Amino acid sequence: MMRSGAVWLLLAWPVVAWAEDAPETQPEEEERRARDNAWRSLLRLDATTLSLLPRAGVGSDEGFLQVEPTVVFERGEDFGLNLGAPVRLRLWGGGEGAGLVRREDWDSLSDFGQVVRALKLGSDDSPIAVWFGALEDYSLLAAHLVRRYSNRLNPDYHPAGGVLTGTLGPLYTEAFVSDVLGARLMGAEFSLDVQHVLFGPPRESARYTLSLSAVHDWGKAGGRAPSTTLAHLDAIAVVVVRPGFEAHLLAGWGGRPGERGAWGAVVGAGADAVSPTLRMMLRLELRRQHGGFRQGSFGPDYELARFKAAGPDGVPLADASFPDGYSVFSEADVGWDAVGYGGTHKHLKLSLGVEAFLWGRFDGDGRVAVQFVQRTIEVALKGLAVGMGQPGARYLGAAELRWRFLSGKLYAMGTGGTLLFPEADGTLRPGTFASVGLGVDNAR
Repeated sequence: MMRSGAVWLLLAWPVVAWAEDAPETQPEEEERRARDNAWRSLLRLDATTLSLLPRAGVGSDEGFLQVEPTVVFERGEDFGLNLGAPVRLRLWGGGEGAGLVRREDWDSLSDFGQVVRALKLGSDDSPIAVWFGALEDYSLLAAHLVRRYSNRLNPDYHPAGGVLTGTLGPLYTEAFVSDVLGARLMGAEFSLDVQHVLFGPPRESARYTLSLSAVHDWGKAGGRAPSTTLAHLDAIAVVVVRPGFEAHLLAGWGGRPGERGAWGAVVGAGADAVSPTLRMMLRLELRRQHGGFRQGSFGPDYELARFKAAGPDGVPLADASFPDGYSVFSEADVGWDAVGYGGTHKHLKLSLGVEAFLWGRFDGDGRVAVQFVQRTIEVALKGLAVGMGQPGARYLGAAELRWRFLSGKLYAMGTGGTLLFPEADGTLRPGTFASVGLGVDNAR
């Protein structure tokens, strides 16, 4: 099965390991080596006005001048460094004693992790690779515990996560932490190539795998919340293999260690396709939940649900009840990049995950980004809806527009959306944000 590119770009899927690519000619090989050995860099500076506004009359409004520098250095597939963080200088609001810089952005050790946007050492082809930075839409291998997780959903908590991948014979391992500077979410998954163990190194690796994953939340950083531990066992068989395409079947079982009767099961299928202009991943699963366990507990809503889960209970996710029953989960990740289409250059990135519970609940999250008009205009939308069809449903959304002009060096941008701020008593304070400004870089 294709493994997610945890190093550098979490949404990038590598070419199938057993695809038979056409051999490179000598000039092509020399050109590729020259590209791999060349240093590339990007310098960027955004300056925007940012407004944080209350919803439903809760809280007070605040305004900031936000300055966001970015510096990127990269060499080949094995090294990349992306540094930068937004600095918000107060223009109004905040109440008595509010400082010039927004205090909530830098009031804990974990917040200083936001300076490292991404650091990669190694690649998917390396025996060992590490990656640090913001986790966006992160899934842990088979993804039945951690799926589509973001460690930046809490507006006042800005940690840097870390991912370690390693290969030793038939064993592939991926381990992660959501906060390298605090005691928070951490876990690992060990994937064993069964064919390799039984018959020696196969021509097509990872065709039949058994994997064991475990994740624990210490609950001590980014606000106190109850700790929890989950584990899952998965079996995956790749049943169709073509150059640039594969399809697989899966089955799994999971639970809460130490809690009898808390378990879940899953069966499903998936397909992955890679071409020069298209990267696509599709999943469809039938799930069973029992005793309060559910697959994907560490999901897109987790950084809020750990304080207050969506639904009528109004308690943290670790303490919330979850009805026994079945659900259907589907997921799609599509990246399309066509040099020319209908006379215009276009680019599309779509990520969508939905789960329908047969007892009347519906969860969904997604994001889409489109570039068009010679890639001078980019529109990005994202949304999250949890607990639809039940009391206490949760909705979040955001949009961004970016327009490049003056040969693409300068761009105007505007963003807006909704937020939820966790409070000390475990409640979630609703708010909105809006910003407009200008930026400059040397990307084009």
